[in-house]
Amino acid sequence: MNAQGKLIVRSFSVSLDGYGAGPDQSLDSPLGVGGFGLHQWAMATRTFQNKVFGRDGGATGPDDDLAAMGFENLGSWIMGRNMFGPVRGAWPDETWKGWWGDEPPYHCPVFVLTHHARAPITMKGGTVFHFVTDGIEVALDRARQAAEGKDIRVGGGVTTIREYLRARLIDDLHIAISPVLLGRGEALFDGIDLPALGYTVSEHIATLNAMHLRFHRKD
Repeated sequence: MNAQGKLIVRSFSVSLDGYGAGPDQSLDSPLGVGGFGLHQWAMATRTFQNKVFGRDGGATGPDDDLAAMGFENLGSWIMGRNMFGPVRGAWPDETWKGWWGDEPPYHCPVFVLTHHARAPITMKGGTVFHFVTDGIEVALDRARQAAEGKDIRVGGGVTTIREYLRARLIDDLHIAISPVLLGRGEALFDGIDLPALGYTVSEHIATLNAMHLRFHRKD
């Protein structure tokens, strides 16, 4: 492990036609139209059933192994405003505390990129949401300090991952290509030249439910 931890993306699902979220995202459809289908491979795993839904059971095997990798050695998270909640623009109030209920599945500091300041939110289970208005590098600096040498996971959405990729700040990227077509939405790699940015495919694993690809940045 890097002495200061890695900046990683784990279990980020995209469609066969390259979309990481469907169109027309809303409170009723947070992943966009058809977006829920991207994550069917993950929802069935023991890791997601336990870590995200707080349930016992779930499937084991390669999909679960890769899902579990996303929760190892984590010290903090970074996410975009849209992943935190559906509200746009200035915060109308501070009643919205995320999609995950009283005890989100993060259990560590989470740094939310936004243009609008807001006081931190402390949740059950150790999750604290911090709102960063100074850009991706400041968010990363703060996340590194909070992680205390562990890894920092970029949870999404698409725009946030693209910003960190363009800045060559992501060390290790795992995407899962799901066997669904969305037709439109948010394209993860649109306009991004991964080889020119120094990224290469280091591993690919096919399962019944997805094609898993891992990318590493060459130093």
